[in-house]
Amino acid sequence: MSKEEKLPFTSHLDELRKRLIRCSIAVLIGFGISYAFKEKLFEILTYPLMQAMDTGDTLIFTGIPEAFFTFLKVSLLSGFLLAIPVIMYEFWMFVAPGLYKNEQKFMLPIVIISSLFFIGGALFGYFIVFPYGFKFLLGFASETIRPFPSMKEYLSFSAKLLLAFGFVFELPLVITFLARIGLVTVDFLKTNRKYAVLIFFVGSAILTPPDVVTQILMSVPLMILYEISIVGARIFGKKVPADDTAGSPEEDSKNTADA
Repeated sequence: MSKEEKLPFTSHLDELRKRLIRCSIAVLIGFGISYAFKEKLFEILTYPLMQAMDTGDTLIFTGIPEAFFTFLKVSLLSGFLLAIPVIMYEFWMFVAPGLYKNEQKFMLPIVIISSLFFIGGALFGYFIVFPYGFKFLLGFASETIRPFPSMKEYLSFSAKLLLAFGFVFELPLVITFLARIGLVTVDFLKTNRKYAVLIFFVGSAILTPPDVVTQILMSVPLMILYEISIVGARIFGKKVPADDTAGSPEEDSKNTADA
């Protein structure tokens, strides 16, 4: 294979490397800003849990450096969320060269919408899922069983849920984009709706804790988002010209029979 044939692939890798570096810089800047407010950020993050716990209960840390590393990680999580607009911009700009010129003009709205969807998913997890999920999980406490959640465990648990909800809320945009480039159609989405619902429940069981409440709280929004995706695919999906049916196998067979 000649150098000229390898160049497009290597140039794509170089472009990907540059965009990943920019995303990393954005996250590091967000991390630096967030670290100045690390205690307040962790207090905000733990607020839903503290509301579900009994008065006087607190989080603990079981290792000497655990609190320090927890504050580092919560700052990194906050930095990632602050960098979401930059990350979405770099992602869609990497995809943009593969689109037509008339489609590339929609990149800026797509970046804004995808950023809002991600943040909206994280906020949904924080304000809706966390209160109900924690209340359910802590409901197993009794006079002889007391919850003593640690800082490290709670951060890992909550960060996983926030990021999971952020990513799954991108579903309408991703499916609409696939419909726009012709990889999926409205009929395909409607026909496979039952399989999508099954995938949603299986995926929710993997991404959320092993309890029914949080699984339903993720699966139901996913089903709603899927229906929104169908609407988006109908409006923005790739239109098939009417004369394309002239050359279909059914039409050819009919013409042959008439002849």
